[in-house]
Amino acid sequence: MQSTHAAQSTHAAQSTHAAQSTTLAVHAATTSRRAWLASAACAFAVASLTPYAHALTDTAASPDPDALSPQQSAAFRAWFVRIVDQQMRRGPTPRWTQRDCAGLVRFAVGETLRPHDTRWLRANGMTSLADTSSMPPELQLSAAQRGIANRWTQLDGSTGAYASAIALIQRNSRFVSKDVNQALPGDLLFFDQGDDQHLMIWLDRYIAYHTGTVTLTDTGLRAVSVSDLMQWKDSRWQPLDGNPNFVGVFRLDFLTP
Repeated sequence: MQSTHAAQSTHAAQSTHAAQSTTLAVHAATTSRRAWLASAACAFAVASLTPYAHALTDTAASPDPDALSPQQSAAFRAWFVRIVDQQMRRGPTPRWTQRDCAGLVRFAVGETLRPHDTRWLRANGMTSLADTSSMPPELQLSAAQRGIANRWTQLDGSTGAYASAIALIQRNSRFVSKDVNQALPGDLLFFDQGDDQHLMIWLDRYIAYHTGTVTLTDTGLRAVSVSDLMQWKDSRWQPLDGNPNFVGVFRLDFLTP
């Protein structure tokens, strides 16, 4: 009788152990499956954000020690807009040599940071009474601030007088919004079409840009009203929050605000 009882006890213990092992195996498999699903979901989320991550990488640039004050920034914006507008109205000056969308930004920044004396006015065709009577207040800048246009940060971290469109955004600007109503004069609208990136300049009354192509009969310069661009036939160029090709409004990082 005792032997039979012992055998029954042993059998029960073995059955209990087997059931526990089965439960643990099922739990482990469930846990592993959940972990795999979580990993897959994370990978999917990252993949779905790739177009935006590509354009926004490293946009949080370090504060520029030579950043312009709010007063200097206001004067900068006024001159920047005036210089771009001058290129639109009278055609590109021969002094602007690298003619594409990023080249227009670099040229306008460089000319804005120069002293706007009589020699500069003459070189830029701004000597008429109508021009001189409506000039913005002169920028009072340090020597280091005037050299900002020669210190663009490039994608590899080096600095120089050249920066591509995506480098201007990723390494020299900060994200403002995908709502163009938040743009200030001189801000940049950035479009990422995959293999091609493009900049436009917000001038408040209208938006200016360069197509990147110059011919004997076409300077490549374009000006379009905000309302027209919002309804552009090719929706890839509409500056709307729902357009995945429109990355947003960006502000040069040396400007305050």
